[in-house]
Amino acid sequence: MTASVPRLYSVLSLLTVTLCLNLSCTQQKQQYDYSIFAFGTLIEVSLFDVSEAQAEKAFTQLQQDFDRFHQDWSPWTGGDLARLNRQLQTRIDQPLTVPEHLLPIIRTSFELSEKSNSFYNPTIGHLINLWQFHKYRDKNISPPPAEKIRALVAQHPKMSDLRLDESNRLINTNPAVSLNFGAFAKGYAIGLETEKLRQMGIRNAVINAGGDLSVIGRHGNRAWNIGIRHPRKHTLLASAQVKDNESVFTSGDYERFYEYQGRRYHHILDPRTGYPTKDAQSVTVIHNDPALADAAATALSVAGSRDWQEIAEKMGLRYVMLVDAQGSIHLTKAMKNRIKLLEKPAALHIIQLDEL
Repeated sequence: MTASVPRLYSVLSLLTVTLCLNLSCTQQKQQYDYSIFAFGTLIEVSLFDVSEAQAEKAFTQLQQDFDRFHQDWSPWTGGDLARLNRQLQTRIDQPLTVPEHLLPIIRTSFELSEKSNSFYNPTIGHLINLWQFHKYRDKNISPPPAEKIRALVAQHPKMSDLRLDESNRLINTNPAVSLNFGAFAKGYAIGLETEKLRQMGIRNAVINAGGDLSVIGRHGNRAWNIGIRHPRKHTLLASAQVKDNESVFTSGDYERFYEYQGRRYHHILDPRTGYPTKDAQSVTVIHNDPALADAAATALSVAGSRDWQEIAEKMGLRYVMLVDAQGSIHLTKAMKNRIKLLEKPAALHIIQLDEL
């Protein structure tokens, strides 16, 4: 990965349309922006009402941290997670020493997997590798053979195949397990870095990773205002004001996909079938915990329009919006009161759920 060079500006320069800010606020107070590439996406950091020295120090720290996260948490870089995965394949039923920084991710994944009925399943790394969506821009990419998909699905890798012993060593009972935290690591990293910004005395900031974001404080005299992308158009579907210590994460079938022989294949895989999900175009979650919001958005995408309500309740979610395969919008009652829909075509209808 190539680290970006620090760039400081006195006006807003976010590259993604999903963050909608009132630029007039910058006339009174200073804002600095910085870009980092990690986790396969561009991460935009905006700090408001800070000095240049504070901004430079913060951006240097965040660059170092995200570089480290990208190296150690990716299954493809040869870092700590990649090494752990190799051990999981070759040392079945043997206790493995886990790098300290991976333990919180693994512990939290046990909890999130259970609460989501395993719709959040970070053990399907072999299946993810088989589909090669990290190479989705390649011209000659094609779906994997059906027999290979069936063989992996038949082995049913899941978090319950793993356990931590009393010494925090990881024991694996299923050779099909390969860890990939792509549905969680970005949110977890953003959570760590927003807390670090607070510790550095920064009280107003946003970290925006390709439309998934967490905010601190306010933007001048108002809350941060964000837009939620339309899953089928290059426009915004909705907007919402985000409060201090809130995160907004969206999982969509438009993020990484390719077409092959007239069919469209996207990167959100259903562990039950081994194929991309078919029942949700996008899911947006607002929550105070960015790691939970990240994992939940993926889990609800897999659950689809039939099961998402049950999973949202088990995961303790209040603010959820799901756009199903037909373009209908499903909302929790709390989410309906939080967002403003920016367009409502004839095929779109709102489903209000009072129980959440």
